[in-house]
Amino acid sequence: MSLEICSLASGSSGNCYVVRSRNTALLVDAGISARRIRNGLGCLGLEPGNLNGVLITHEHTDHISGLKTLSRTAELKIYANEETFRGMRVPLPEDRCRRFSTGDEFQVGEVGVRTFAVSHDTADPVGYSLSFQGRRITIVTDTGIVNRTLMEEIRDADILVLESNHDESILRMGKYPWFLKQRILGEQGHLSNEAAARALAAVLQDEMRLGQQKRRRVLLAHLSRENNFPEMAVATVENILEESGCAVGNDTQLIPLSRTEISPIYSV
Repeated sequence: MSLEICSLASGSSGNCYVVRSRNTALLVDAGISARRIRNGLGCLGLEPGNLNGVLITHEHTDHISGLKTLSRTAELKIYANEETFRGMRVPLPEDRCRRFSTGDEFQVGEVGVRTFAVSHDTADPVGYSLSFQGRRITIVTDTGIVNRTLMEEIRDADILVLESNHDESILRMGKYPWFLKQRILGEQGHLSNEAAARALAAVLQDEMRLGQQKRRRVLLAHLSRENNFPEMAVATVENILEESGCAVGNDTQLIPLSRTEISPIYSV
């Protein structure tokens, strides 16, 4: 069996992904209700008790809202760094809490987990790269910038979940209060469609220069309901890639994830 990912939700109102290999199933974030998580797992032939662990990126509500109830229904191991556990303020059995330091690598079942820092306005936010038999799925969302470390994670991914949160023009002209616009646009906010495209283009240009093009599926994630829509996200990223000489084609596939609906299963 290959390494698979399915998004149960990806947006400002809730985020939750299932990643699984042959014998291991992981939840990355639990930002929707426990009922929706159970229903989503059921569509994949899973139950909460089948999960080998839940990986938490950071403590914002749209990433942990279902965690408390879900943890009551199954003896789940919860993985997060110390600052995130403190920030969540969710009562969890201590014997099920698995603490790591950002940058650590560890194994959960047969899946290798690599953690890395992202730039977001929480205590110690992280992204995850999940590996099985030489295949890798990387989740880079809720970050205001893409630095060199994130570039390396993008470069290594066979499937990349990449934030494409907003269109900057819509956000600037929209109804959000100024302080919220500044937060989203800041270095600890969220990636715009253009910023996501520029980061991806830089990686693809490096690969072309070295003659090392990689086949990669890019799942555009965490799209804002008010300041973005799927067609715009895909068109913006496609246009910038083409302008950069990295046209979307056989090697790079772009797919926007739904904010509220379960996605197809993507495998590598």
